[in-house]
Amino acid sequence: MPSAFLFCFIINRRCAAISKENLRINEEIRAREVRLLSPANEQLGIVPLREAFRLAAEAQLDLVEVAPLAKPPVCRIMDYGKYKYEQQKRDKEARKKQKVITIKEVKVRPNIEDHDFNVKLKNAQRFLEEGDKVKATVMFRGRELSHPELGRQVLVRMAAELKEIANVERDAKLEGKNMIMILAAKQQPQQPQH
Repeated sequence: MPSAFLFCFIINRRCAAISKENLRINEEIRAREVRLLSPANEQLGIVPLREAFRLAAEAQLDLVEVAPLAKPPVCRIMDYGKYKYEQQKRDKEARKKQKVITIKEVKVRPNIEDHDFNVKLKNAQRFLEEGDKVKATVMFRGRELSHPELGRQVLVRMAAELKEIANVERDAKLEGKNMIMILAAKQQPQQPQH
């Protein structure tokens, strides 16, 4: 029996080394006495650490320190491997549900021709329909920087063309040699059907 408990402890200790939360388990707990919770989450009161170890060993479970900053620390008797497995499942499920929004960039010049502007406009429209944000950047060179109103006109024109599907999240602002405006889609993108 003691060797089985020791084997279980060694396995769980290895799991604790790779855990995100770094909960202390079994022999890693250093308090003299702990507030103990049963596997059913019932209060068992404040007990010496040796007694808590004994109760965990009798139940063939681990002693896990769930609130190390409390006075005395709170420990729970539980199957640590099962807890970590369920935690990973919950994290994976949460990651499935979240949508990663990326920012796609469309770069133009202040003296852009109509055809080139329309090509950039179509790209921005496609990005917005896919659910991404669009960062519209006007790049200035040399003496063009003395006429920022030309770049602002290009960005205002782009926002006006895309007003049906996009909101201006951040107005046109000059940052160094670039003028930047950020557009975000108005409605959620349609999910592709499989």
